[in-house]
Amino acid sequence: MSHSHGHGPVDSGPARPQLARTLGGVVAAIAVATGIAMAILWPSSDDVPRDIDPFGGEGVSTVEATVTSLEPFDCGSTGQVDIDSTPTVAGSCANVTAEVKSGDATGQTAEFQLNSTNFVAGTVSEGDQVRLVQYEIEDGSFGYEFRDFVRGFPLAALAIVFAVLVALIGRWRGLFALVGIGVTLVALATFVLPGILTGQSPLLIAVVGSTGIMIAVLYLAHGISIRTTSALFGTLFGIAFTAAAGAIGTDWSHLTGLTSEDDALLLATAPQLQMQGIVAASMVIAGLGVLNDVTVTQASAVWELRALQPFASAWELFRSAMRIGRDHIASSVYTLVFAYAGSAMTVMLLITAYQRGLVDVLTSGEIAQEVVRTLVGAIGLVLAVPVTTAFAVWLAPPAQEEPEEAGRRVRRPENA
Repeated sequence: MSHSHGHGPVDSGPARPQLARTLGGVVAAIAVATGIAMAILWPSSDDVPRDIDPFGGEGVSTVEATVTSLEPFDCGSTGQVDIDSTPTVAGSCANVTAEVKSGDATGQTAEFQLNSTNFVAGTVSEGDQVRLVQYEIEDGSFGYEFRDFVRGFPLAALAIVFAVLVALIGRWRGLFALVGIGVTLVALATFVLPGILTGQSPLLIAVVGSTGIMIAVLYLAHGISIRTTSALFGTLFGIAFTAAAGAIGTDWSHLTGLTSEDDALLLATAPQLQMQGIVAASMVIAGLGVLNDVTVTQASAVWELRALQPFASAWELFRSAMRIGRDHIASSVYTLVFAYAGSAMTVMLLITAYQRGLVDVLTSGEIAQEVVRTLVGAIGLVLAVPVTTAFAVWLAPPAQEEPEEAGRRVRRPENA
């Protein structure tokens, strides 16, 4: 493993080829072990459950259309429902006319109804591009139902803006980070998600997949160097700890992984799934981004401090880096809490509207899952800081001998 770093200004210190080769061998061994594990766990396409698409059966298809008019009408929706019924919003419904833009009926007029929930919320208006479920009627004509919006252009535009800004501001490092995102998406789509669907241990799949992803993205985004390797060691510790704590916390808190209709539908589609294991696996995957950020920052901090304090002992270097790490811990923990709170915002609003007590809210299945995920991720994050710092101090360039002047050693600044 070369000790040079082609994408950053940090001084790597004097050449240490023996250490670089040793670390290269260790990382290569980890990478090979991860590759073998992925090969053993790699899901067969025949074992991945595939439910029948309800919108792709015989005589049923999905088409795109442009809304041309909406006419409200009273559909008797009061918002009051029985306990087994699906809640709706009180208000009017709407008859909608649209021009079909794809499929066999291109150019024809499609008529469908919007329920009170979609109409009152104002989500559909004239000129919108929508997706409709098109189904054949006995007389050869077509009937239509609203399915969703066409979001291809805005999503593509946002992705392009993001990629351009990352490339312009981050330059080569930004470009390699984009490649890392691609590697992550490919790993998730081809290994992690199909592997879990086949009924294998979700936590094992998540750990193996996360390890492979981190090895690839760290060296892609930050270059092959001893400094990056120290960040990798800290990251792997964080993954291992989060996995262990996630498994214990999930079982201890009796989290079932069945807190929504989507969870129940997933289990009905793939009965072999280990739903509790999926909760623990999600803790590993969800914390990767912040964990990577913290470990890379700590490793960089140690190298910068070593360049500024060439005579500082290992313990002094560790203490200086931990002062930076403590600030980073505080901001990163907030990041985790805000991220999970945002993802569960709808559930929290609904529970608040039901006027349930704080303890009742926090211990409910929906929120408790997010609480445990946040706490496990935060604990792993906090512990990764001193561990990464220790690895970085151990692997950073050694302290230099202090020069002597007039027969005495130069006094080191107190804060060195």
